[in-house]
Amino acid sequence: MSSMSLNHVESILFVCMGNICRSPTAEAVFRHKAATQGIKLSIDSAGTLGAHAKQKPDPRSQKAGIARGYSFDGIKARKVTKQDFYDFDLILAMDEQNLKDLQQVAPAALVEKPQLFLNFAENFSDTEVPDPYYGGARGFQYVLDLVEDASDGLLKQLKS
Repeated sequence: MSSMSLNHVESILFVCMGNICRSPTAEAVFRHKAATQGIKLSIDSAGTLGAHAKQKPDPRSQKAGIARGYSFDGIKARKVTKQDFYDFDLILAMDEQNLKDLQQVAPAALVEKPQLFLNFAENFSDTEVPDPYYGGARGFQYVLDLVEDASDGLLKQLKS
């Protein structure tokens, strides 16, 4: 875990490449878990690429998430902007490549802001949420397992 203080986190941005599988899943899961625990946060997701802008999350991500009780209502893909680095207290990347891409577009003063989401995982030693796009249904389940674990870990730290 980085030395960044989590005392005053009011907004979180989850980031993957296309913003149609991993980061919208993280947005849906974290929004649900935060609401369940009565934690009020501004939660969003974005992608380092804009190829899928305005698209809804991948149907396979939605199917897997909805089966576990998460809602993807209102989630549409968008590309990360420079403004996001100012607007969000936490910027959480799904993998090392997303992290590098974020650091390349970050304003110089905020290049350290993005970090890996799985830094908050407690039960998995993975450092990256693997992209399930080209795999089968099991990949989407594994993304959920990782995202749920990291979400629980992050919420625990936000509350402490």
